[in-house]
Amino acid sequence: QVQLQESGPGLVRPSQTLSLTCTVSGGSITTNNYYWSWIRQPPGKGLEWMGYSGYSGDTYYSPSLKSRTSISRDTSKNQFFLQLSSVTPEDTAVYYCATYLASERDFGSWGQGTQVTVSS
Repeated sequence: QVQLQESGPGLVRPSQTLSLTCTVSGGSITTNNYYWSWIRQPPGKGLEWMGYSGYSGDTYYSPSLKSRTSISRDTSKNQFFLQLSSVTPEDTAVYYCATYLASERDFGSWGQGTQVTVSS
């Protein structure tokens, strides 16, 4: 079974870049029809999908975050990464990585989530 684990700083200063890593085990990030996503949940709000890195290396971002978001990967380490630039306190959230299975049209495994606070 695929397992995901987020890691990265828990505190980021305003205007800086938030950087997170998702380490995948139990499966390869190059497996066909798997899309490796970042999703966040601000306090008191619902889940917000941010974007994905696909099994072939393609990327796609939420239009509302596209100008500030970059998702990349390292296949040798079976990891994928999130960078969110020019953060503000409104970017404070629990950040999750998850895998989307195109064959099932649903999310599969999720990481446990990591709290990121944007504050000076």
